[in-house]
Amino acid sequence: MALPQPKLDATEARIAALELPEGGWSAPARKDALARLRAMGLPHARDEYWKYTRPETLVSAEAPKASVFEADEAPIFGERDRLKIVFVDGVFDAEASDELALEGVEIARLADATDIHWAKDLYGTLEANGQTPVERPLAALNTAFATDGILMRVTGKVSKPINLIYHHKSDSSDAILHHVVKVEQGGDVTILENGPAAARFNKVMEVDVADRSGFHHVRTQGRDDERRAATYIFGRLGTESTFKTFTLTVNGVMTRNECVLELNGDDAVAHVAGACMGDGDFHHDDTVFITHDAVNCESRQVFKKVLRNGATGVFQGKILVKPDAQKTDGYQISQSLLLDDDSQFLAKPELEIYADDVACSHGSTSGAIDEDGLFYLRARGLPRGIAEDLLTIAFIAEAVQEVEDEGLQEEIVERVEAWLLRRRG
Repeated sequence: MALPQPKLDATEARIAALELPEGGWSAPARKDALARLRAMGLPHARDEYWKYTRPETLVSAEAPKASVFEADEAPIFGERDRLKIVFVDGVFDAEASDELALEGVEIARLADATDIHWAKDLYGTLEANGQTPVERPLAALNTAFATDGILMRVTGKVSKPINLIYHHKSDSSDAILHHVVKVEQGGDVTILENGPAAARFNKVMEVDVADRSGFHHVRTQGRDDERRAATYIFGRLGTESTFKTFTLTVNGVMTRNECVLELNGDDAVAHVAGACMGDGDFHHDDTVFITHDAVNCESRQVFKKVLRNGATGVFQGKILVKPDAQKTDGYQISQSLLLDDDSQFLAKPELEIYADDVACSHGSTSGAIDEDGLFYLRARGLPRGIAEDLLTIAFIAEAVQEVEDEGLQEEIVERVEAWLLRRRG
């Protein structure tokens, strides 16, 4: 079927503004992604999975400008012993980064990997798999045009986290990054991400987790008020593997985070969680699709959104259980705390189950602050503002607790407290 002319025109205008990298081991995957992009067309507000989030500023030929934000607090994760990999407006910064060497992991830049590379069989593969049954054209655009990113092959238990740090320096930067992570059998790695990255940011991370291995991911997005981002995580899980990801988002005019996971090995565990704090001109969309295709697997989706002054939160989450995926344990919860009458939360939870021995549940709620809890705290002498902040922190606690490292949990809560304090003045 031919694309509608407006969609075709928008897609070709976006492609014309970019340059397709030529040659090298990634060329076939890039050409395939470009062909898929042209067949799908860039997302439109009438597309089913974009009906709650208007994609115009994410697909325009030029990135809308975003003022550079000067943070008044130290970067998160700054006190941790970690390997730092820094990008400025989507370009690797060698001087600010540590040496790309750490026991138990091989690290290379996508831009430097010009020879036959282990990532050849993985680059674009999970992204292509994730296009069915739902099309994700911005991810295909990324695979086709990304010029930088990190290729990471984990061969053992990595002793310290690997921190991907994104700096935003230009008010018109339009960054496209593509990371590939392959965790070999028995390997285990923690990846931290933080920073606003660019005026507009398109990022894909493909993660292949082999049998009896682990992948842990904690990300913070903020605090630029005007930034826009579309990010994707595509994951494939083997037998007895573990995949856990958590994202904290504060500020940003438009953010769309998608996570697409395939549980292909028996006894795999996948947890996807997030919390966001939005104020005013803020639109935040979490879209998750988890496919159970093996026996005795567990998945959890836990999302909490705190919204005020007309902010909008979106959650679209699906659990698909295939016929042979018996003894599946799937859990999904999405909740919003609306701190005024102008904000809104739009939710679309879904279960599609073809096996008969499963335990799957989903729930979604939206409401104001607990007046009984507020009365209890104020009756014990707490000012209203502090009492509301404590109830807000308690509200997001279930999502934050999905982070295994208690030290990281504390850092995340500290950032939430700082955001609430600034809003309280």
